[in-house]
Amino acid sequence: MAIEVSRGRLREHRQHDVVDGAAEDSADAAQVRERDTRPGERALRRDLAGLLTDDGADLRFATIGPESTTIAVADVDSEGLAEYEFLIQGTSAPNLTPEMLPEHFSADVSALHLGTLGLVLEPMASTLAGLVDRESGRRLLMLDPNIRLGLIPEDEYRERLRAVISESTIVKASDTDVAWLYPGVDYEHAADRLLDEGVRMAVVTLGARGAFGAHREFRVRVTAPQVEVVDTIGAGDAFGAALLAWLHDHGRMKAELSLELDELRAALEFACLAAAITCTRAGADPPRRSEMLPG
Repeated sequence: MAIEVSRGRLREHRQHDVVDGAAEDSADAAQVRERDTRPGERALRRDLAGLLTDDGADLRFATIGPESTTIAVADVDSEGLAEYEFLIQGTSAPNLTPEMLPEHFSADVSALHLGTLGLVLEPMASTLAGLVDRESGRRLLMLDPNIRLGLIPEDEYRERLRAVISESTIVKASDTDVAWLYPGVDYEHAADRLLDEGVRMAVVTLGARGAFGAHREFRVRVTAPQVEVVDTIGAGDAFGAALLAWLHDHGRMKAELSLELDELRAALEFACLAAAITCTRAGADPPRRSEMLPG
């Protein structure tokens, strides 16, 4: 859980609107913490928990501790593209430890999603890498690297990501992510490299140009709906959540993921629509299911 400060206002990350319940939510977003000595922080924690509950998220795996909430400050340019600064020191997100994880998940938890700072900041990064190792093959695992450079050595970062990639069912990455992971390789061949590393579906998001998917022998490129962009905050999260939602709704949320060509295309188009709608409004505000109708 993080808060974005964008254009002078606080905006909450809400990655839960598209996917019903918390079973498909990001594992590293499952911490809501409060600083007991700061009433404002306690109120913020309550507000965040209320927003998540209102959106249908299950907080059974949430932990509450003394740290303040991790903050992401978004600087949005004239084209709606955002650069982020993370206020991390002494905050809650990094402090996920193995002892906080459930010993096992019930059968209704069909997928785990992780990435971004979750695989950068310690002890959270090692905790989540261990969770992936434990749960690989038991349920669908989706990785969104959403690479953040400058926080740990790049060699260490690549090694950790490669280890998690090899145990993931789906890797959803941007074209800039795969360019860093596989220097000098175009995104289509990078998707093939991901499949070679054991991933069952590789998805590369291309911003306004849409997305590319590789699965089994299928290779699919879909275009994104053309919209008037307010900002791009949360678009990648909305894409990933919608992809999981489509798989869930069509009974394909399995570790042994297998889709036909038309299903792969439909899933990518659904995800692109969610991302496009998110770009039409300020902040990380993904669409409700009722909005997920082609225009």
